[in-house]
Amino acid sequence: MIGCVFTLDYEIYGNGEGSLKELVYEPAARLKAVFDKWNARFVAFIEIAELEMIESRGTDQAIDLIKRQIRDFYREGFELGLHIHPWWYKGRYEDGRWLLEYNEYNLCTLPKERINQIVDRSINYFRKVLETIDFTPICFRAGHLLFQPTRTLSAAIAERGIKVDSSVYKGGLWHQQKLDYRPALKNGYYWRFSDDVNISDPRGALLELPIYTQMVPIWKMFTSKRIGLQQRGSSSAQPGKKMLSRLMDFLRFRYPLKFDLGQMTLEEITRIMDKVIREDRESPASFRPIVVIMHTKDPIDYESVDYLLSYLERKGVKATCFSEVYHKV
Repeated sequence: MIGCVFTLDYEIYGNGEGSLKELVYEPAARLKAVFDKWNARFVAFIEIAELEMIESRGTDQAIDLIKRQIRDFYREGFELGLHIHPWWYKGRYEDGRWLLEYNEYNLCTLPKERINQIVDRSINYFRKVLETIDFTPICFRAGHLLFQPTRTLSAAIAERGIKVDSSVYKGGLWHQQKLDYRPALKNGYYWRFSDDVNISDPRGALLELPIYTQMVPIWKMFTSKRIGLQQRGSSSAQPGKKMLSRLMDFLRFRYPLKFDLGQMTLEEITRIMDKVIREDRESPASFRPIVVIMHTKDPIDYESVDYLLSYLERKGVKATCFSEVYHKV
C-alpha cells in the first residue's frame, strides 16, 4: 500500500532575498487550486523564523496576506508543519537587504538553551499567526534539512508534542555542515529514532518519514535547472571554499535524487512513481509512505503536479498527510 505525502516548504530564498507575494503567497495559492481540483491536500512547512523577522521589521507589506493564507490553510484542513531557518533570528535589515546570522545556520549545533529558546519562540509565533493558543504542529522539517547532530533538537521538539520529522533524504552528504544521511539508506520507508536520526530505535519518541529519494548516477544530477536553483538563494560568503566543499559532496558514483517537484522533469516524476508502484505490486502487504517535497520559491510546474495527482488517482494511490501516516504506522 502506498500513501503519498506532498509537502511544501513555504519560504523565500534562504539569504533573505525575494518578495513574500511573488515567492510564497502566489505560488501557494496556485498550488492550492490544483490540489482543490483533485480534493487533495498538501502539508505546508511554514518557515516561521523569516516570517516573524519580516513582520517585526516591517520589510514586506505582503506579510498580512501571508498570515491570512496560513490561517485559511489551517481552516480548510491543510496540515501545517514547523520549519525553522535559525539564521534569521539574529539577522539585521540594513540598506534594503537582510544580513543574516550564518553562525546559527545549523540549529542542531547550537547550545541546548538556544535550541529550546528558538523552538519555543517559533511555536509561539505560529500560534500567534493562527490565533490559536494551543496549536502544536505534528511535524517538523529542519532548516536546509540539517538534523545532525540529532539528540538535543530531537528531544526539544518531542518534548513540545511534535511527533514526526521529515528532514532526512537518504544518501545525503554535505561535508561543510557535517551532514551524512548515507547510513539511513539501510532503513525502510519510515522508522522511529531518538539520539541519531539515521538509526532506527523502536523506542524513539519521533517517527522519521524521509523525503523520498532514489540513488542515481551522478551525471543525472547536473541539469541546468538544478544547478541554477542551487546558485539562487545561497549565501555569497566564502564562495571558493563553499564551492570546493560542495564539489566534494558530488565526488561519488551515485547520488540521491530527491522527489522534488520543483527540480524534476515529468519523465523523472513518472519514472519514480512507476518504480514504487511496481515494488508495491510485488509486496502489497508493506506500507510505503512516499514524501514529496516542493518549495514555493522554486518554479513549480503546476501542470506536472496536476498530472501527478491525476496519475495517482488512476493508480489508486491516496494523497495523505503526516498525521494519518503517523496513526497508521
